[in-house]
Amino acid sequence: MMKTNRAASLDIQHVRQVFGSTLAVDDVSLAVRPGETVCLLGHSGCGKTTLLRVVAGLERPTSGKVILDGREVAGPGVFVPPEQRGVGLMFQDYALFPHLTILENVMFGLARLSGAKARAIAEASLSRVGLVKYASDYPHMLSGGEQQRVALARALAPQPGILLMDEPFSNLDQRMRERIREETMGLLHEKDATALVVTHDPVEAMMIADLIVLMRGGRIVQTGTPEELYERPVSLFAARFFCDLNEIEGQARDGRVETPLGSFAAPADAPNGRCVVCVRTTSLHIVPPEEADVVGVVIRRRFLGDSDLITARVDGLIAPLILKALPGVASTLSETIGVRVTHGQALVFALGGDSLNSA
Repeated sequence: MMKTNRAASLDIQHVRQVFGSTLAVDDVSLAVRPGETVCLLGHSGCGKTTLLRVVAGLERPTSGKVILDGREVAGPGVFVPPEQRGVGLMFQDYALFPHLTILENVMFGLARLSGAKARAIAEASLSRVGLVKYASDYPHMLSGGEQQRVALARALAPQPGILLMDEPFSNLDQRMRERIREETMGLLHEKDATALVVTHDPVEAMMIADLIVLMRGGRIVQTGTPEELYERPVSLFAARFFCDLNEIEGQARDGRVETPLGSFAAPADAPNGRCVVCVRTTSLHIVPPEEADVVGVVIRRRFLGDSDLITARVDGLIAPLILKALPGVASTLSETIGVRVTHGQALVFALGGDSLNSA
């Protein structure tokens, strides 16, 4: 196995992956800098796991190149097997060997070292994740969170140039997932490790990633920081992925889209065309009716702890308006409320096809 003591760079160049008649990855290019955490984000079947497997060497790409730290490991006439790429792998099911002790599981990737040296490195890795006291136990004796930490210790023990993780936290309950995720990312940052993480959860991606790569249908839809993808999504698909939206269809005329919620600037690519105005639930605020942009009637209220989710009927809108408010601000059904819109935070997209789903 190719060993390294420093974070590696990753360069994916025009990678395509075809399985029979299925195009799983379609001309994907991506550069990951040393020490960077990059999330491949998207719905099931978008190609993110296949791309990760190509980088790992578990799949040979149909075309394109994979370059790890300046070394071509996959390309025309080139294919370096996984064990020689200097990568660490963490899978959704952790892939621990049930017949090996915890220590033996961590030592598994250190087979080329002497027994004493491998043991010392494995014990140090277990100590870093707080599990050295379980070294002689077996995986079934540990909780899900503890097994995840063992998998992390095993992946990091050989000091890989890059850590590849496929939905590593999805098998944990929410409270455990948040804690283990924070511990894992803290360790990666401490080691200045490069990481490529597959997830379907946009909140998780925003919490851990320096760079998010949003995928759809085997292609990259948008790449950017969490702030860029949230605040400046390039399409309705991207906008929908990161938050709940009130979507109001309208017609652009003379650079504006007129809606029951007011007038919004139309995008440059929609001169006198169909548009959808997207207003986040957090961009709507309950105010006295006389100070409002629009007036609505409360038809549903759901308590969320630190906020209420309010559904209101507004004249001129086909679908009810959904907004968040402080608990108790709108307390009764059929109550008339005023709603003010933060227009500068709205997103407006040109539409093509016959429905919003085509965007």
